[in-house]
Amino acid sequence: MAVDISEAKKYYLDKKAEERARLFKEPDLIYLFFELTRSCNEKCFHCGSSCAPGLGHGPDKEVFKEVLRDARDHFDLKRLQLCITGGEPLLYPGFADLLGYANGLGFKWGMTTNATLITKDVAKMLEDTGMGTVSVSIDGLRDTHDRQRGLKGGFDKAMQGIQNLIDRKAFRHIQVTTVVNHKNISELDELYLILDELDLDSWRVIGMEPMGRALDHPDMLLTPDDQRYLFEFIRRKREQGIPVNYGCSHFLGLEYEREVRDWFFYCGAGTHTAAIRVNGDITACLDIEERPEFVQGNVYQDKFSDVWFNRFQEFRKPLSSLCSDCQKCEWEKWCAGGSRHCFDYDNNRQRVCFKDILF
Repeated sequence: MAVDISEAKKYYLDKKAEERARLFKEPDLIYLFFELTRSCNEKCFHCGSSCAPGLGHGPDKEVFKEVLRDARDHFDLKRLQLCITGGEPLLYPGFADLLGYANGLGFKWGMTTNATLITKDVAKMLEDTGMGTVSVSIDGLRDTHDRQRGLKGGFDKAMQGIQNLIDRKAFRHIQVTTVVNHKNISELDELYLILDELDLDSWRVIGMEPMGRALDHPDMLLTPDDQRYLFEFIRRKREQGIPVNYGCSHFLGLEYEREVRDWFFYCGAGTHTAAIRVNGDITACLDIEERPEFVQGNVYQDKFSDVWFNRFQEFRKPLSSLCSDCQKCEWEKWCAGGSRHCFDYDNNRQRVCFKDILF
């Protein structure tokens, strides 16, 4: 008997909705982000955190180490992934000492980087300190990448950094992430041919999101036609067996859910995910707009585990509860208001919704 794909997807989306309701009551920390620095040797026009050269670093490594010890004592390290990000994390003073310490405690850790600083020696350091996964940003062909990221020669340095990582043969997963906008979307096919020559484990392709500095460039946001092209591009590549994934963001409707990534949509901010910002603030996801109501504590005065178990109520309810249009939508059960990072909290509406674009 033939399987009805739509009915199968509805079944799994129902299961995901049940899981969401459970996690609001029984959160399960899987991803802990450390924002080591806001300093970066690039200045990407779409940066959600508005990072740039010369900005400040995060808490002292001894403060981060205390968070690690606390997390070790209160969470299952077999399930917990430490996610290192910035800015450019490699600019953080004491990077090797901090991550070597995390490795010694038993943490699995990975990093998001622009890879321009990953020399052969740095790649060895990353191996020695136990890095398992890495995502490197490549945002178009050479000239486009350099222009959009504000660093001449950045593309070539990043590609060499990727190769230095590959040559170590020591990392569990090496990924390239590409942020697609209205101007670089035409380069996807040619960029694929370049990346296909590398021994990558996956390619993560995401749309430019209306947050951070990207809000200053509305002309670069993807149009509805761009969005449809992007999802068809990813689906075609996956049908060919190529490991391309869309990011975690957004409910995509029955046609595209599970077709362009390996999972069904769920925004885990505050139920699966927590983060420490550069100023020590404890929050749910680094991509969410910085607002006082989202700060759940601060590592200079609060114990992280206490905050996780006893606060975070702001994130443990459906986002759709803030939006009257979402509440009336027939897809609310599965979407629950969409992703928290692109929500307009001043007007209580979602900035990115694929209803009437994809479904």
